[in-house]
Amino acid sequence: MLSPNPLLKSKVCLVIGGGSIAPGWGIGRAISFAYAREGARVAVADLNLESARETVELIRNEGGEAAAFAADVTDDESIIAMVREVESQMGPVDVLHNNVGLSKRGDPGETSGADWRTIQDANVTALHIATQAVIPGMKERRSGVILTTSSIAARRHLGYSSLVYAATKAAAIEFTRTVAIEYAPYGIRANSIVAGLIDTPRIKVYLKDCYDGCNVEEMRERRHRVVPLGRMGDAWDIAEAAVFLASDKAKYITATEIVVDGGLSATVPH
Repeated sequence: MLSPNPLLKSKVCLVIGGGSIAPGWGIGRAISFAYAREGARVAVADLNLESARETVELIRNEGGEAAAFAADVTDDESIIAMVREVESQMGPVDVLHNNVGLSKRGDPGETSGADWRTIQDANVTALHIATQAVIPGMKERRSGVILTTSSIAARRHLGYSSLVYAATKAAAIEFTRTVAIEYAPYGIRANSIVAGLIDTPRIKVYLKDCYDGCNVEEMRERRHRVVPLGRMGDAWDIAEAAVFLASDKAKYITATEIVVDGGLSATVPH
């Protein structure tokens, strides 16, 4: 249901990674839906165009406005072309949300140079290319918001090896901070959301082999137990933080991170 007092009324919000890797509510899908509920016109971009269309259908079924776009975040020209198509169909981008998280299990000995470059392109270079594409219009209008979904893996080891994911998610945080400072004089804000252990379809795809000897449900229970609040978060916990940061409720917040992790980053491993 659309909000009676929408926080993002008529804003064009571009969510890169707005589909879901498997059926259910992935973070990008929930963010797109939450933006639409707050009155935004949402551009849902994803490598899997059909998944982006599924997100759009969910939004439209509730009376929201959205359109799907294809984008390969490892291809600069694909990102640029997608942004131009969004602008042509929907107008200037007011909020760019980079919600990309390509990962691969492995320590230094298990991570090839090709793996590193592919994941770095998706998780970091794509932030730069997409930001570069929307910044000129934001500067001209002297307003805009750039958000990045990062991960607690950027701040601490999670008990399984995922070196390149952790390193690139840390880089994404610093990229976003630096963008915030560089473009603050133009009224542009940039912040990151540091997501903790989040229960989404993604964990069943990427993490099913990271917890030795566990099936998916046992893995979920182990992840619940290590969080001080007693449970993993869900995609909506991240989406609500995104709505806040995208809105004027956060108009004096920039160059920082909101950690949404149930207290996990304040603990020691056990």
